[in-house]
Amino acid sequence: MSEPESETVSPEASCAAEQRMLQEVIQSDTEVHEDHEDAKSTHEIKVDVCTATDMLLQEENIADSTKDQRDQDDVNQQGRESNQTLSSSDVGSSTATVKILLMPERHMITVAFTIGLTILDLKKYFSLELRVPSDIIQITLDEKSVDDDQTLMDIGVQPHGMIQFEMSSLDPENYLMRPIKPQQEYNMPDVITVRVQTDTDLYQDVVVEIERATRRKAFLGGYCHKVTKAEYHHAAVQTMPKKRPDRGVEMYSRDTQTVELKNQDQQCSKNASTQMTKIGCYVSNMEDKLITPGTYITAGEYHNKRLRAVITLQSYVRRWLAKCFTNSLRQAKEQHLAWLENEKRRKKEEKEQQIRDEYHRRMNPESKADFDLLYNALKKWRIEEEERISVTLSGAERKAALCSLLEQETQFISSIERHRMAAGTRNQDKAIQAFLNKCAEPKKWRAFDGKVTEMDTQFTLRSKELRDLYSSITQTQFTKDERLDVLLTLKHTVKEHSCKLTQDIVDLIDREVDLLMRGVKKCNLEGLRKRIATLFLQYIKTPAFNPQVSRFMQVPRDPANLKKNIYLCRGCNEYQSSTDFALKTNASAVGLCRRCMDLDNEARRREDFSLYKNILRCLRDSEAEYGPEAKITYLLQEQDLRYLVDVLWGAQSALSGWKDLHDLLLVRWEKHLDWSPWNCILLTKDEATAHLKLEDIEKAYDVVVIRNVKQKHALARKYFSQIPAMAECLHDTEIQPAALSNLLVSKPITKATKQNH
Repeated sequence: MSEPESETVSPEASCAAEQRMLQEVIQSDTEVHEDHEDAKSTHEIKVDVCTATDMLLQEENIADSTKDQRDQDDVNQQGRESNQTLSSSDVGSSTATVKILLMPERHMITVAFTIGLTILDLKKYFSLELRVPSDIIQITLDEKSVDDDQTLMDIGVQPHGMIQFEMSSLDPENYLMRPIKPQQEYNMPDVITVRVQTDTDLYQDVVVEIERATRRKAFLGGYCHKVTKAEYHHAAVQTMPKKRPDRGVEMYSRDTQTVELKNQDQQCSKNASTQMTKIGCYVSNMEDKLITPGTYITAGEYHNKRLRAVITLQSYVRRWLAKCFTNSLRQAKEQHLAWLENEKRRKKEEKEQQIRDEYHRRMNPESKADFDLLYNALKKWRIEEEERISVTLSGAERKAALCSLLEQETQFISSIERHRMAAGTRNQDKAIQAFLNKCAEPKKWRAFDGKVTEMDTQFTLRSKELRDLYSSITQTQFTKDERLDVLLTLKHTVKEHSCKLTQDIVDLIDREVDLLMRGVKKCNLEGLRKRIATLFLQYIKTPAFNPQVSRFMQVPRDPANLKKNIYLCRGCNEYQSSTDFALKTNASAVGLCRRCMDLDNEARRREDFSLYKNILRCLRDSEAEYGPEAKITYLLQEQDLRYLVDVLWGAQSALSGWKDLHDLLLVRWEKHLDWSPWNCILLTKDEATAHLKLEDIEKAYDVVVIRNVKQKHALARKYFSQIPAMAECLHDTEIQPAALSNLLVSKPITKATKQNH
């Protein structure tokens, strides 16, 4: 604001504002000063300027805070008088800085007072601030008491000068001098009245509205007083920034600050001095050294020397790096050779173990696959003998040799069948025990967290009881007393139901007990014990006595269910269940049952599907690891897999041509798609492991290999598209090469397709 338009504040408004400033706006900055004499710290508190008028107004407001406001005319008149008083250049109205040191705490308080105030006015001011009676306060200067009627001018304080007093309490036990706590927050009024001089004797009251700051003021720096160590901060501008008009366009901006860095080297001057012996000064030369100048080296010679040294270092470093590299190559080669040796040894051991297992299966056949292996070996032997006879003999000798070959083959078949009967007897006991264990198994289900829960019912408990009793009956190591106890338990068990079967079991038990009491040998009781075990097994398989067994019976209890899924076998002319028929994927009608097909295979073809079963089992296990939703692998049978391996892939690896089926596997061609006959490749185990690690097939294989594989996929797609379940996974595509016209291409199996079908 310019000088002619100087502002004056009304007495009441300005004095009230100044009073609030005295009571509320006490600065929170404290300063620590070191006292070198007594090593004690003093705290200094800064307070704004306080005039004589402020002191009077403060006392009046405290004495009577409810006084009515004076009339506006009186306020204007007093405003003019006070304005004249305040604007006078009287020396007594000048201010000075007064520092009060509170004893004995030695806290410093800094206040600005007019030099016309007396010491009594100071006591009254601090009595209100410190809440101590004024007559208890004692003010001293240089350890001398100061009279109450003396003013600051009488003491010798100059305008805008500074003086320091010591303030103590005459009654420290009851009234202790405590420092003033600074106000943490200042509440500015919303509206103030400002008196502005419009003319020489005319004033105008202007109501000013205070705008609240809605943003935090920026830190603009400051400075520190070198003597008092007081910190002063620059004031921030309180005016709110002007908002730019909204032009309707969304704009983005960012304030940036670029720092320019500059580096400059400087050579500091270094002064040195020497002192020589002269008249009046003696310097000892006992420690002096004689220095002889050497050969002068030019800058070029120096740089050449450094270059040769660098070249020497580089040669040694490169030699060390080359030795490290060759050592790493040597170690890698040794590791590779050791790995090859281990792999060779492992493959050899696996081959030997495979031969031993096959030999054991031939010498001790147990399962159907073992007997198929024997018949397949017999077929190969017969073919080899026929070829040898046809090459070496002719005429009547050839016919005699063939007759002899036929007799040998008949003997081999008879020996194989004897082994089959013995294995059937052993397997029957295992099958009965497995059947009883299956009936006695508790109910199981998997919870959402993967844990398996088991629960026994009354039917499973009944099955467990009958299974344990059957195991006790078939034991042959029991003594006479133990056998009698088992028979007695069996008798009480079967007596629970009255029928022809239970009556026969009871009669046989009584007969054995009678023979045991007479001392008959065990070998003479084997037939009787077998009859008891057979009848009791029939008792266990009766659903009326063992309800749990009805779940595993092949013949349903309801005769109406016999008409469902029953087909006629063309070989044995018997009606069999649908599960007794082995159907190919491309079969259109029901043919021979499994038993007739096995008999026909043993009599004519004598084929061994054990290798294809192993390949199919490995394929299902690998696909189960990818996800449980794979279904195409479970649609294929051994005959279908044999066609896929032998016909399409030629029973050899697509890359190396390895023909041993024990080492071959069917894996995915593109690993991110589900396995299918049109998304597979026949490889060895090592090749399959390396193939599944590839990320891009197009870059890994040659164009010829990829074209051959795609051709195999097209043929497989055409052959297996006849299966209705697999046809769901196919859809028509555009004709690409001329040789693959009218074929189907693969489509990934999705959950939606599975749910719809």
